Amino acid sequence: MSIRPDNYFAEKYGLTPPHSEVLEALPKLTPGKALDLGCGQGRNSLFLNQQGFDVTGWDSNPQSLARLQQIIHEEQLQNIRAESCDLNQVRFNGEYQLVLSTVVMMFLQPQSIPQLIADMQASTVKYGYNLIVAAMSTDDYPNPLDFPFTFKSGELSHYYRNWHIVKYNEHVGELHRRDENGQRIRCRFATLLAQKASY
Repeated sequence: MSIRPDNYFAEKYGLTPPHSEVLEALPKLTPGKALDLGCGQGRNSLFLNQQGFDVTGWDSNPQSLARLQQIIHEEQLQNIRAESCDLNQVRFNGEYQLVLSTVVMMFLQPQSIPQLIADMQASTVKYGYNLIVAAMSTDDYPNPLDFPFTFKSGELSHYYRNWHIVKYNEHVGELHRRDENGQRIRCRFATLLAQKASY
């Protein structure tokens, strides 16, 4: 297979580019099995597959999954699959080198988050990684779009207190959605890259 540039799928198929945190984390990661929770049309799944990962992408949107399946078929890609999954209901286990969820958890029901993170952690192999980026609601940047769920300050890092936290911040960022004035909506995001400890 010919080597494709990192932005190949974004440019050819009009996808959003891979998330910047996925790009930044890549040098620390060892290719293996990856689980992309809320994969959408596959921007991160396709990129990770390109880098040698065996990727499973889960999403509940049939149009997004159909688009990803079309790309997989058209490009004759191996070791990548798109599956329908309701992240509010799923219980799972496995042996993943990387479990990631970028800009997805704020669309889930609050009561599903603790179990979802617990399953993410349990399904990660020793020294494997979890990568999470999710919207927050804080005093200075309240929940901008009435998301069903937003992290409070320090909440996400607390879930990973027994892991090696490689990166954690709660910086202000921009959503793809725009306000009534055409400005991209800003909020804080909890961003975490954590490595499973050796216990």
